[in-house]
Amino acid sequence: MRCRSWLLATAVLGLSAAAARSLASCQLQQFAQLPVTMNATQPLVHAKVNGEDALFIADSGAFFNLLTPAAAAQFNLHLSPAPFGFDVSGIGGDAAQTSIATVNTLTLLGVDIHKVQFFVAGNDFGAAVGLLGQNLFHIADVEYDLANGVIRLMRPKDCRNSPLAYWAKSVPYTVIDIESTTPQQPQTIGEALLNGTRIRVMFDSGASTSHLSLSAAKRVGVTPESPGAERIGIYYGVGRNTETAYVASFDSFKIGDEEIKNARLPFGGRLLLGVDMLIGADFFLSHRIYVASSQRKLYFTYNGGPVFNLRAPQAPAQEAAAPGSSAPAAAAAAAPAGESPAANPTDASAFSQRGAASASRHDYQHAIADFTRAIELAPDDSGYYYQRALAYLSSSQQNLGAADLDQALKLQPQNVAARIARAKQHLARKEEPAAVADLDAADRAMPKEAAGRLELGDLYLRAAQYPAAIAQFSDWIAVHPRADVMMVQALNLRCWTRALWGQELNQALEDCDGALRLDSHAPLLYRSRATVRLRQGEYVKAVADYDRELKSYPKDAWAHYGRGIAKLRLGLSAEGQADIDAATAAHADIATAAARHGLTP
Repeated sequence: MRCRSWLLATAVLGLSAAAARSLASCQLQQFAQLPVTMNATQPLVHAKVNGEDALFIADSGAFFNLLTPAAAAQFNLHLSPAPFGFDVSGIGGDAAQTSIATVNTLTLLGVDIHKVQFFVAGNDFGAAVGLLGQNLFHIADVEYDLANGVIRLMRPKDCRNSPLAYWAKSVPYTVIDIESTTPQQPQTIGEALLNGTRIRVMFDSGASTSHLSLSAAKRVGVTPESPGAERIGIYYGVGRNTETAYVASFDSFKIGDEEIKNARLPFGGRLLLGVDMLIGADFFLSHRIYVASSQRKLYFTYNGGPVFNLRAPQAPAQEAAAPGSSAPAAAAAAAPAGESPAANPTDASAFSQRGAASASRHDYQHAIADFTRAIELAPDDSGYYYQRALAYLSSSQQNLGAADLDQALKLQPQNVAARIARAKQHLARKEEPAAVADLDAADRAMPKEAAGRLELGDLYLRAAQYPAAIAQFSDWIAVHPRADVMMVQALNLRCWTRALWGQELNQALEDCDGALRLDSHAPLLYRSRATVRLRQGEYVKAVADYDRELKSYPKDAWAHYGRGIAKLRLGLSAEGQADIDAATAAHADIATAAARHGLTP
């Protein structure tokens, strides 16, 4: 994320400094340690906004703190227009609109910071309400130890020529130069080699995975049409547009002394600030990183396991082979006095943070062990049972996961995340009444403006609770701008829900038409609108819409079945039956599924 104007205010933490210990003339002072909980590949920091609990993404790629528009509404914040000529940009281009809000009290690490400004823009960030950006991190050197669930803010003294990877006493470390920073461009930018070609890279902890621009991939001879390249979907950031993402193998990625052979990297779209690649949370998890802005250098060591492909099977910790490296073997700087390394946790919170990082790397064995230790130390904490439940479920231990979800909700019935996770389990087992009970409880506990209402609506839809699903979609739509990158999906879901329900068809048509005005190339919108028109008896228009959807998804059973019904009602018996047969071939139970919604030939 970047800005195009001077930033006038910066929030500085008034945190007490730890005493420093000296080695030679170099001293390191740790004056803040932020606990980080990994949620998939999002590094989340707990805070309070005007006394209300909130989660933020620790985003080294963001130039300034940011809240989403929905979060600003949730916290009842007053919005002021951004200065003339100011905009916020990121993946997907410019945000639709940028405002400024002032949080009276931001509580971080138990410290109240007053009158903190946030920019308000962009799209939802999952469980997070916004980003903590470089106006927080740029006030000092920063150590990212995400594998152990910690970010440390450090101040060196008399360390001009001293290596600052102080923890690397017996393991190799790598050091690279980074560019000078300014208040307008405080991000951490350096260089790497891709297939031997020099590229400019940004270290962006807020990017869930490392990602190349389309132009950088093309410079080394890789395009979406290259052998082995695959389309993997879309991605987006704060901008109003989505980008198509591809993945391909690259012969070599080298940064400093570390080289990864046959690196399989996502690529697509364009990146900002003239960078060719975002070094994302996957790299941060597999390395311990010290950003020494004081020296214009960056130090890192390798933790083990995959660097980019976090879904690859994990080797046992003692067997994980490092990427090729000829880095120095040890650092010279002193460890900061008072440091309590998260690598050797002693309390429940630290075990939980390390476990969450292991789970993010799909190392569920170690994650479960750490969550179990956290539970032993704090058996009344609902969150630790929830975290272990997800690790059990992700490692196909369904019964143990279910037991932990039950215990999490026994301890804290208002645990929304656990409610939703258990509702998904009930739906998978076709236990709709139990699922609906959990969804209803989540609905009561969730803020009206919460981003999670889109997911809640989708789960109500799966449970065939159409009015409840529509209510969730409506709540989400009401607090998000029309230009939100997820608005097309939200309108389509509400249209599709009404189409399946067979009620409020005029409103359904308005939703589909509205979504098509935002994106006329989204195939599933035509299937939704076709089903509405089928319900309304507009068979010719229904066939035309189904035709458009089937050009993109020629094996879609729902579209074939709906078009078959429409053609049969137009008297086109042979064509209609051919579509019914094609639908049945694609989905043997399509007739039964459609009949549940009153759709029959």
